[in-house]
Amino acid sequence: MKYELKGGVFPVVVCYLEDGEQMITERGSMVWMSPNMEMETRGGGLGKMFSRAFSGDSMFQNIYTAHGRGMIAFGSSFPGKIIPLAIEPGREMILQKNSFLAAELGVELSIHFNKKLGAGFFGGEGFIMQRLSGCGMAFAEIDGELVEYELAAGQSIVVDTGNVAGFEAGVSIDIQSVKGMKNKFLGGEGFFNTVLTGPGKVWLQTMPISGVAMAIRPFIPTGNG
Repeated sequence: MKYELKGGVFPVVVCYLEDGEQMITERGSMVWMSPNMEMETRGGGLGKMFSRAFSGDSMFQNIYTAHGRGMIAFGSSFPGKIIPLAIEPGREMILQKNSFLAAELGVELSIHFNKKLGAGFFGGEGFIMQRLSGCGMAFAEIDGELVEYELAAGQSIVVDTGNVAGFEAGVSIDIQSVKGMKNKFLGGEGFFNTVLTGPGKVWLQTMPISGVAMAIRPFIPTGNG
């Protein structure tokens, strides 16, 4: 499979497939394709279906197969970037569940639960994430601009949860409470932050859609006149 990235603030990734090659996506991110691409919707077994439903993802996956040489494009749903990720054994990636766009069929998608109890109860978006393993190319959607950090072993960075786009599997994640009651209730930054600790790369996004929704909420009419 070959690919190219096109577009500006609303990018697409155009994938060129050989006969029999397949792509997978979990949401309606296909924007155009050649007529010889065949789509099949699969559930992936009851266990995987229920785990995806629990995480808030779709219970089904769309598989696109090329009959002859084919072309298919997947588009972003929000202004930002699309980044390619080469997944292979020993190089697994953890993504926010809304960041995954599409991948070759050799990439295995599974739910990644935070093992720490505090993160489980209070982590919000950061609690249930998506693990990419196996072998193949995957594509992630970044809201706004991408900022990348390489954390050394034991080095940490504190991030607002919505700004975490993904990280390498060697990075650990925990939740840290904002200190001080005044800071919690008057600071406008919420009650909790996400703490990422190396070793490994982390990907941060500058304009998460959740932050945009919070910013425009006061300007949306309530319908009460």
